[in-house]
Amino acid sequence: MMRSLVILAVAVAATTPAFAAEPSGCDQFKWPIDRERAALTALARSALVSGAVVTTPLPVAATLTLKPVADAGLPFPSERKAAEGTFAGYLSIETARPAGAYSISLSANAWVDVVQAGRYLKPKAFSGATDCAGIRKTMRFDLAAAPFVVQVSRMMENTIALAILPAE
Repeated sequence: MMRSLVILAVAVAATTPAFAAEPSGCDQFKWPIDRERAALTALARSALVSGAVVTTPLPVAATLTLKPVADAGLPFPSERKAAEGTFAGYLSIETARPAGAYSISLSANAWVDVVQAGRYLKPKAFSGATDCAGIRKTMRFDLAAAPFVVQVSRMMENTIALAILPAE
C-alpha cells in the first residue's frame, strides 16, 4: 500500500508542470483575438511615452515606451511588487466613451493594473497564450464612462504594444 502511494505521488509530481504550463499558439486563447492582434501589430499604432494622456476616441492601439521601474512614477502602487531590472509605465485615458466592456491587450507578458475612480478593477475575463506573434494576453474589464489609468509593470523590455478596444 505504501509503495503504491509513493508511486502515485511521484507520478502526480512528474505531470503537474505539464498541467500548469500556459497554452501555446494563437488558437489557445479563450475567445477570438483577431481584432486585438490586428490592433497590436498595425503599423499605424501611436507611439506614446509613459504618463501620456489619451484624449482621442477609443479604440487605442499604441506602442508604449516604459521607464525603469524605479523611475516610472506610477500614479498608483501596483498590486504586484515590481521585480528588479524591469520596466513600467502608464496611460491616463480621458476619452469620453460609453460605459461597457472593453478589452485591454498586450503584446508581451506584463502585469496590468486598471484604476478607475481610485479603485483597482479586476478583469471580468482573462486569456493568454505563448507563441502567438503580436499578442500575449488580453483581459476584459467593465468600465464606467469616466477616466481611467492603465498601468503596465514587471515588463522585461522598455516598450510594449497595448490595445484598448470595445469588447465584442
